[in-house]
Order: sequence, then structure tokens, then C-alpha cells
Amino acid sequence: MMNTNTSDIEKLLIQGLIKGDQNDYKILFDRYYSWLYNYVYKLSHDSSLSEDLVQNVLLRLWEKKSSLNITTSLKNYLFRACHNEFLMHLRKKKKEYDALDTLKWEALFDMYNDNDENQLEANWLKLEKAIEQLPKKCKEVFKLSRLEQKKHKEIAQILGISTKTVEVHISKALRFLKTNTSMFFL
Repeated sequence: MMNTNTSDIEKLLIQGLIKGDQNDYKILFDRYYSWLYNYVYKLSHDSSLSEDLVQNVLLRLWEKKSSLNITTSLKNYLFRACHNEFLMHLRKKKKEYDALDTLKWEALFDMYNDNDENQLEANWLKLEKAIEQLPKKCKEVFKLSRLEQKKHKEIAQILGISTKTVEVHISKALRFLKTNTSMFFL
């Protein structure tokens, strides 16, 4: 009996939302915000981020109210939307991290280009020696990524491994090189 009542309330809220009823939107917001916030917080462990992501989802719901087509329960729809919003946030952060990582490598190579030739060669040999000490698969992934400038997805296809495994190997290589050379790996 409770599900029918909840289902009926959700249908009325969706209908009101599609019509642009601000009162129904406020009811929807008040009814689901805490649940959605707690869900995203369990994923992110970041209060401010959780607030932002849930507010983004609820704001987008209002902005797209006239074209809504919710085929599941409203609650499931909102939880799925919050989950997807969190995943998009992670993808964006990963792209930012990859861009910073690329800048660090470019700065490293630029720094060595500014040194005198003997120092540059000595540092390069030290780096090559350290790279050669990496485990076989880790070294292979690292060289494809940093020396051949291949994307994670390309490396995964070439080596028949997942992109997550590529990321793990690169992180492992960077940690090893940072701790086993006196170079400035940031």
C-alpha cells in the first residue's frame, strides 16, 4: 500500500514539474535532497562536493522539466542522475590530473634541455637506467605512455589490458622513478 502511495506522489510531482509548478519542485527538492546528498557523500566523502553535485542534478531537472521522460520511479531516476554526475566529476578530475601530469613531464624535459649537455646526458642516462629497473609490463606501459605519447586507451588495446591497469602501471612507475632518482618528479 505504501509503494502505491509513494508511486502516486512521484507521478504527481513529475506531472507538476513538467508543467513548471515551482511548489511541486520545492516539494521534490525537500523530499529527496537529503537522501541524494547522503548517497553522493558516501561516494565522495566530500561534503561540499556532494552539495554541488546534488544541486547540479536538481537544477538540471528543473531546467529540463518540459522534456522529462522518467520511466522508472522518480527516486531511482534521481539517484541514477546523481551517480552519473559523480562519475562525470571523476572523469573531469582524471583529465585534469592527466593534463597536470603531462605539464610536469614537459617541464622536466624543458629543465633538462636548459642544462649543459654533459649534465643533461648524465641525467638522461640515470633516468633510462631507472626506467630499465621497472618490472617488464610496467616499463612497457610507461614507455608507451611517456616516450611514445600514447593514450591510456591505446596502450590498453596494444597490450590487451584494461585502461585501469594502464593507470596502475603508470602510477607505479612514477612512484618508483621519484623514489629512485634524484630528479624532480613532481
